[in-house]
Amino acid sequence: MRTTARNRRTVAAFAAIGALALTLAGCGGSEGASAPEASTEPTRPSVALPRLEGQRLQVVAVWTGPEQEAFTKVLKEFERRTGARVSYVPTQDAMLNYIGTKIAGGSPPDVAMLQQVGALRQAVERKWAKPAGADAKAQLARNYSQGWRDLGAVDGTQYGVYFKAANKSLIWYNTAVFDNAGVSEPKTWKELLATAETISASGVTPVSIGGADGWTLTDWFENVYLSQAGPEKYDQLARHGVKWTDPSVTRALTTLAELFGRPELIAGGAAGALQTEFPASVTQTFTGGDQPKAAMVFEGDFVSVNIAQTEAKVGTDAKVFPFPAVGGDAPVVTGGDVAVALTDKPAAQALLTFLASPDAAAVWAAEGGFLSPNRSLDPAAYPDDVQRGIAKALLDAGDDFRFDMSDQMPQSFGGTPGKGEWKALQDFLKNPKDIAGTQARLEADAAKAYRNEG
Repeated sequence: MRTTARNRRTVAAFAAIGALALTLAGCGGSEGASAPEASTEPTRPSVALPRLEGQRLQVVAVWTGPEQEAFTKVLKEFERRTGARVSYVPTQDAMLNYIGTKIAGGSPPDVAMLQQVGALRQAVERKWAKPAGADAKAQLARNYSQGWRDLGAVDGTQYGVYFKAANKSLIWYNTAVFDNAGVSEPKTWKELLATAETISASGVTPVSIGGADGWTLTDWFENVYLSQAGPEKYDQLARHGVKWTDPSVTRALTTLAELFGRPELIAGGAAGALQTEFPASVTQTFTGGDQPKAAMVFEGDFVSVNIAQTEAKVGTDAKVFPFPAVGGDAPVVTGGDVAVALTDKPAAQALLTFLASPDAAAVWAAEGGFLSPNRSLDPAAYPDDVQRGIAKALLDAGDDFRFDMSDQMPQSFGGTPGKGEWKALQDFLKNPKDIAGTQARLEADAAKAYRNEG
């Protein structure tokens, strides 16, 4: 992979996350952070919102549990400032299917938080989405970099507001296990495998994988592929400009098989991983004292939400390092949830405007498990230095990142449980020796999806 000054700057920013985690150990963890406490109700609103008494708004997203609770607080703040009444409905991952059913029944949601760039484009192509209004676009211009604005636009028209971002190039680890095994944070893929072997020899299974949720496996693949094949090839595969039978995919799957093909390194082996949902993959890494079911778990900044469901403390018991470099550079993969209006209600546009402001971001940031691409958000809004460091790294990267590949694809291939890429990679975890067969299935499913939906 060719290293450029821009890439080096991005990698350096994300590498600083590990240093922040180490710094926290010396200051007593997140409880010792000296940053000022954040308020969940901004005292000086940065955006004026209209009064909307009598208007009702329905918002749909995939968030449940702690994430739903945090987002509900955002919506409550919107209600307080506008007088509107907002109801929230959690949906399944295949949100376009849900929206389509509701539209066919004559009762579309007013605002949807879509997880895929491809889903946003499809919503526009189906004439479901409404362009963002002038106030929302003004907030975006003030608070967001061009790259994030572009992700919410289709053919030059702004539709979406990326409210919640994700850094999907992180590995979280149990510090007690690392200390007992005498290992440090790996910086390369080879070092990661060697670290895993040492941890295994110490009596703890090294890696936890939430394989029951196929999207976690797409994130594994994307980080390996981006680092190994490079950003240009990544962009080509994301738009199906190269086939999934390409040699670059062969190399990435072969690399993944170095881990997936060793069941002794995976909590529960392949069979156990395929029955482990993402939240459990996190909690089993940080429960059980110095003998948890696993030492490390890969996923985004939102892992901290699930760590909070255990007795572990981020910054002391749980630390984080960037996904190791497979090629020349460590990968920087992001994801996010984009708000899009599906009706012409003034309240729908007002909510988009609010979500594009730092006021809304500050509400969830204070709850933890949240990362905002809003560059006007005060870093003090985040609850600890680890999350502040992850957020700073994202903003310092500017537009030098790559968005989650599966989220850029047609939903039927890149975002549907039990189908397409999710299912193919679950089958690959079960049988990592079948690289050629996996590629053939991926290409067949991708070709069909792009032909029907792309």
